[in-house]
Amino acid sequence: MNQVLAVILGGGTGAGLFPLTRRRSIPSVPLAGKYRLIDIPISNCINSGVWRIFILTQYQSASLHRHIANTYKTDPFHGGFIEALAAQQTNEASDWYKGTADALRNNLRYIEREAFTDLIVLSADQLYRMDFGPLIRAHRAAGAAITLACTPEDESHAVRMGNTITDHPILPGGSAPIRRFVEKPDAATLGTLKNPGLSQEKPHLVSMGIYVFTRKALFSLLGDQPWTTDLVNEILPGVVAAGRACAYRFDGFWDDLGTIASYHDVQLSLASDHPPFNFHSPDGVIFTRMRNLPAFQILSASVNQSMISDGCVIGNNVVLDRVLLGVRAAVGDNTNIRNTVFLGANFEESANNKAVNPSHQPLGIGSNCVIENAILDKNCRIGAGTKILNSPKVQHLDGPFYYIRDGFVIIPANTIVPPGTVI
Repeated sequence: MNQVLAVILGGGTGAGLFPLTRRRSIPSVPLAGKYRLIDIPISNCINSGVWRIFILTQYQSASLHRHIANTYKTDPFHGGFIEALAAQQTNEASDWYKGTADALRNNLRYIEREAFTDLIVLSADQLYRMDFGPLIRAHRAAGAAITLACTPEDESHAVRMGNTITDHPILPGGSAPIRRFVEKPDAATLGTLKNPGLSQEKPHLVSMGIYVFTRKALFSLLGDQPWTTDLVNEILPGVVAAGRACAYRFDGFWDDLGTIASYHDVQLSLASDHPPFNFHSPDGVIFTRMRNLPAFQILSASVNQSMISDGCVIGNNVVLDRVLLGVRAAVGDNTNIRNTVFLGANFEESANNKAVNPSHQPLGIGSNCVIENAILDKNCRIGAGTKILNSPKVQHLDGPFYYIRDGFVIIPANTIVPPGTVI
């Protein structure tokens, strides 16, 4: 694996996760209380022995750069690095990245300096645990120009992703040449994209957004087609047609967190009886920034299938039913919270700050609140007696200080919700 270089694409606008991406990039979005989405691909690289990692950034990347700098430090004797490359104007290009291929092409000057035989390209909006070693070995054994990591999925997920048809059935951990590839097929086309050897529940083999290139193929494909901007829609079809693309089958947990619904549901599933992804697993540890925070404090509460992060303070007579609380989250007395993700706070508020705070509302959720089916971003101030219920079950709405997406009420970061508000 010392001949493998990783590139993580982290520059998208993240429209599917708006308003969580209103002031941050997708990789900076918090995950599971104390992590960020960028921690997943970086941790998978480290656990797989891939220590040379470029992260291509563009959109609102300040907090992402700060997280990377504060979290991932390599020693000067190891030979590895985790480096963020921000989009920049050069003599060759003066525009923002136009797509995934364009992002890679504009950073070839840094990539080509590294000695590697294979390049693995990763996304930063997914949750999975994967050893890249078997993938790389399958790629090399097949002699493919590009290998796509793929996983079986049902129709509801497959319609949002790239679908592959292979020459022959693939066992888990195996690979096969790709005969056909269709990105985000319509319902009629999807029916023709069922792979032999897969279950009836998950008959589609979809791309995970993980691509392995040989060094020669990378420079050839990007150099010979300088007009191309997108890997999937412009470069991959030609490689498939030439018989030089393979699919590698991965059967572990994998989910794309690119929508509000998937982000909310996957987060709360982590606290279930049998979480699909276990952060407590000793194998494949997920790394993140270390914080010097005290253990959480609960005065009296009924807690069911919930995750509570470091630094949280829970008041008296509180109900937490399927709730995820991020670091430094505060919940007042007599408050009921259900099916909700609260991302916590970036700081502890001092007594002086509380005294001069013009809203006179403390950080966190006040007393006597009822909150259901919501996502509360960081540093929110939810006034006492607030009710967030979305009783009419509205699916999409832009409110005065809140948004509704996929039926979930989202309170953006740093928002002040007046006491007694009903949503």
